Amino acid sequence: MRNHTTTELIARLDPVADHSQIYYLFVAFEFPWDVQRALELAMCRSFCVPSISALLHRTGEFRLRAQKRYDDTAILMAELAQHGYDSPRGAQVIDRINRIHSRFAIANDDFKYVLSTFVFEPIRWIDRYGWRHTASNERLASFHFYREVGRRMGIEDIPDDYCTFESFNREYERARFCFAKSNRQLAEATRALFCSWFPFALRPLVGVALAGVMDDPMLQAFGLTRPPWPVRAGVACALRLRAQLVRHAPRPRLPRFVTAAPPRTYPAGYTLEQIGPPEFLRAEREAAVRAKEQARRNRMRRHRESLRPQPPA
Repeated sequence: MRNHTTTELIARLDPVADHSQIYYLFVAFEFPWDVQRALELAMCRSFCVPSISALLHRTGEFRLRAQKRYDDTAILMAELAQHGYDSPRGAQVIDRINRIHSRFAIANDDFKYVLSTFVFEPIRWIDRYGWRHTASNERLASFHFYREVGRRMGIEDIPDDYCTFESFNREYERARFCFAKSNRQLAEATRALFCSWFPFALRPLVGVALAGVMDDPMLQAFGLTRPPWPVRAGVACALRLRAQLVRHAPRPRLPRFVTAAPPRTYPAGYTLEQIGPPEFLRAEREAAVRAKEQARRNRMRRHRESLRPQPPA
């Protein structure tokens, strides 16, 4: 039977004052695998919005560099959960996110919707497939954590309470989910990425399982056929069987983040300066070279000025 020490600690913490600590325990010890799978589904869910999928398709990030784009996103999310948004490291992560996004004209509601998926998709996934249901203070802590992250990203009009933000999430999906070619292209690129992580013989099953966890609005937005009910039931049964096994397994002794092992893109490890699209990284390098050259010129100018004879007093 699992040791419930972490669960009990979370129950004693305040979801407003202690939201960063609760979210850390929630992600690192209680549901590390489930949160990662749910965030992958959240990523796919954002592809159901044509204004979002068109931008992502235009940049070529998922068509040309799907693994790097996935790893970069996973790293940034894990770094925030691990270090918090107000730590020096967390501030660097948010600055990195803001610098990357500053290159694009992104509507505030699109930003706000993606932020909402980081709150609600893990909660919905865990309540369906987790080894236990989420507790109210875990749900509230997740909301407060990402509301603060969103504010530091400059996202406007984030609701002040959980229920209003969830209503926004639902209403946005009803209004904005619809089929577009760019949705389908991103879905196919992402499915190919997920399948590439498994042996060739298992890849068809992975594709079926991915469709099996999508709801009807997602399938329609991607132009995909709903899998037969035995497939959907089989996927759900497999995930619930896993939950039963996890419920009776020993509790993790160490925090589990995707950053604990080298990501596929960065087998030798990574720095935050490596995170981002190639064009962004190239522009950063060029700006650094220009800044270094300007600093050299300024030093030379100051040196020349120091050698000039001073007029007599």
